[in-house]
This record gives sequence, C-alpha cells and structure tokens, in this order.
Amino acid sequence: MADNIAINSNTGVDGNSYTSSISNDQLTNEDFLNLMIQELKLQDPTKPMDSQQMLATQMQMSTIETNQQTIAAMQSLQTAFSQNALSNAANIIGKNIEDGNIGENGVSKAYTVRSVENVDGEIQVIAQQMLYLEDRIITDEEEPSIINYNVNGEIMDENGNLTGDKIALNNPGEPLLDEDGKLVVLDENNEQIEHNYKLAGVSSPVYSDELTSIPFSTITKVF
Repeated sequence: MADNIAINSNTGVDGNSYTSSISNDQLTNEDFLNLMIQELKLQDPTKPMDSQQMLATQMQMSTIETNQQTIAAMQSLQTAFSQNALSNAANIIGKNIEDGNIGENGVSKAYTVRSVENVDGEIQVIAQQMLYLEDRIITDEEEPSIINYNVNGEIMDENGNLTGDKIALNNPGEPLLDEDGKLVVLDENNEQIEHNYKLAGVSSPVYSDELTSIPFSTITKVF
C-alpha cells in the first residue's frame, strides 16, 4: 500500500463527511479499493454513487498498475541484456578486429581492442587502429638486439634519438632488399653503406596515437 496518502474531506450541509481531494502519486489498486469502500460508507443514501462509473474507474486503476509492472519488468530485462552484452564484449579485449571499413591503401582497417563500455545502452569497443605491420630488424652479433626505426626508415638508438642512418623502405615498415637479399641501409647523404643488420623474421603492428570508438554490432571479424 502507498504511504503518505493525504486525504482532504469536507462536511456537507447534511452533516456527513465527504472526500474532497487525495494527494499521492503512487496510489495502488489496493489503495483505490480501500478508498472506494470508505466512500461507500460515507455516501449520501439518497444520492448513491454510480456503480458502473466506480467499476470503470477500478478497471482504469488496474490497467495503470499492470502497465507500470510491465514497464518495470521491461526495464529489468533491458538492464540484464546490457550487462550480458557488455560481459560478452569484454572477451575481445586485447584481440584484433575489423569493422568492414577500407583504408586509403585499399586494405580493410584493423584495430586492437583496448576496452569496452556501455554508452546509453549501446556497447562500444574502444580500439587502436593498426596503421601497418613493421618488419623487425636485428644486429648480426653474438647478442642480437632489435633496431628501432620510424615510418621514414630512420634508425633510432635506445633513447629514441636519430642515428643519421636509415633503412631504405618499399612501404612503411617494409624494408628494401638488394639483389642479394640484404637490407639496404643509407647514411645521412642517402649513400648506401655496409652494415651488420638483418631481418629478424618477425613483424609488429604500428598503432595510431588516437583511440577509436566502434559499435560492437558493426564488428565483422575477430582475430
């Protein structure tokens, strides 16, 4: 039963008490029945209430209460569905995905998922786009080490400073090889120099600095 129901009544010329107003936004069907019984007790015997009107009013109250219960149930189902969808989407964190869009190079855009979130009931995947795959290069020594180079092929030291030498590239991340299958390395004057670098036989993705929000429903591939 609803609480804090404010019922205002007035005394008629016949000495009987009549309800003049009721203040509460959450009256239930049970509250209405109790109020109707009270109204019947206090009604003027010479002017009884219309039973059909009372029945119609009761039906309206029942319909309103049923609709409210249905809405509450639908909201509960929607919340459960959203939580389940978010849980399923979390399984692809750290994995690579595609959304069907094509990049400027004519290849499908690929991303690595960093996180997922629920935005106004829609599951969004937060990911970094893979710009290209970079072939790794190592020094041909007893203790080989990875050589880092940027999109222009410029070789960097362990502190990220340019060394002045650079790897000749066919495409970003794709080193150029000479006719003997050896890496082509140039000095600051673009003259080919001797070196002890070689391909490591592995590649790693180079990512965009920006995060991209992708609707989970638009993902076409997970790998």
